[in-house]
Amino acid sequence: MPARLKPTAPIAPAAILVGDPGRALLLAQELLEQPKMSNHARGLWGYGGRTPEGEELTIQATGIGGPSAALVLADLAELGVERAVRVGTCVAFGPAARPGELLAVETALAAGGSAACFGVGAGETAAPDPALHRRLVGALADGAREATVASLDTMPADPQLAAGAAAADMQTLAVLATARKLDLAAAAVLIVTATEQGARAEEELVEEAARKAGRAAAQALSNPQVKG
Repeated sequence: MPARLKPTAPIAPAAILVGDPGRALLLAQELLEQPKMSNHARGLWGYGGRTPEGEELTIQATGIGGPSAALVLADLAELGVERAVRVGTCVAFGPAARPGELLAVETALAAGGSAACFGVGAGETAAPDPALHRRLVGALADGAREATVASLDTMPADPQLAAGAAAADMQTLAVLATARKLDLAAAAVLIVTATEQGARAEEELVEEAARKAGRAAAQALSNPQVKG
């Protein structure tokens, strides 16, 4: 039995990872026909069930920060997860960013903090699984743009370390780097919930974007032949 998750239901080979337990519940209700709670240990709510297309899917909260996400993903791998998509949130840089916008992460940039724990030094990057990323981008259609995202532990971001990034979050690099170490396929799509200039997305807009991202993630995960 893994050290952190204590599942009470089977874990599917495909998983959607979210930081917020409330968003895990939101996506479980949106994506699964008869969602059942599969984990509540440590407040990390997880759900399992079948999509309307008949695909088994796990939706699991990962908590706050990269280390928490990495530990949860390691537990999920031990329980049989083979591929995962992070549906998270981020703070966007630059005046072109729009609250509620979706970003498909093509590169996660280590902007200091705990990134070194995952074998990625400051200024280095981790990439999603190419096939899974392509499927995710295709499922999002024109509803998202591909972007480099800086991963760090606290805001504001160091301008030098985050140079070239469209946004910053806390977990994507940890998920991608840990997946690579565990030989899993992983990708990520992030919701812009705020901008560096102070604009914030309304909760209804964030929930709408989360549903859209979750549906795309489920579609991308539906084909088991995604790695590589």
